[in-house]
Order: sequence, then structure tokens, then C-alpha cells
Amino acid sequence: MKHQETIDYHLKVTWQTIANRYNQIASGFGITQSVGYLLINIDEVEGTTVSEVAALLGLKSTSLSRTLNNLENDGLIYREVQKDDKRSVKVYLTPKGKEKRHDARVVVRKFNDYLTENLEENEMEVLVKALKKITSLTNHYDPS
Repeated sequence: MKHQETIDYHLKVTWQTIANRYNQIASGFGITQSVGYLLINIDEVEGTTVSEVAALLGLKSTSLSRTLNNLENDGLIYREVQKDDKRSVKVYLTPKGKEKRHDARVVVRKFNDYLTENLEENEMEVLVKALKKITSLTNHYDPS
């Protein structure tokens, strides 16, 4: 089987195409696709733990430090050590971070509206069902 015939190849190419397009759009707002994704996933009221942010981005907490430092330096987030557990740090949005989060959400909604307008309802249903199944199968895959 050629690598272009594998399911994961098509998933990767599709996601990379989407991410590249998001990056083009996000640059107009002074952020990247990954920053927008992170901002969208920080709970606006409760904040989000660093370990939860790491899981969202598929990083180890230690690898996330530079990204969070940059976001903090850019005035998009701030971090607080939790009073009840000094090992736990939560990330919160600043007013500027909330603004950029709003921008990112608008971009995502517009893109999803565009896809919805250009895909048949049954295509969307089949796609979402297949992606959910692939996620489940991937989580349960044991190569041994």
C-alpha cells in the first residue's frame, strides 16, 4: 500500500491544509492557529490547568512552558498557582486574550459555516461519525 492510500495520510493532509489556512487568517489578528486553539480552550471563568492545556496541544507540561511564557509576555494569559495545591497552576485569559479568543472563535465559526454550506447534510453526518469512530479505534488500538 502506498502511503498516499492510508487513512492517516488523508487525515494529516486535510488537517495540515486546514491549519495552514487558519494560520493565514490568524496572522491577520496577530496570532497563530495553535494560539487561537489554545485560547478557545481556556475556560473563561475557571481557568484551565497547565496539564489540561498540555493535553489539548498534545505536549508535555514541561514543553509547554515556552509557549505559555510567550503568551504571558504578549499579554494574552496569566498564570496562578492554586492555593489548595501548590503543584497545580491554572492559566487564565487577560482582556487581550479574551479579545483574541473572540477573534479565533469567529474565524472557526465562519469556516465551519462555509463547510456546512458546501457539504451535503449526509456527507457531514458520515464524516463526523467516521472521525469519531477513528478516534475511538485509535484510542483502543494495541499494536501487539
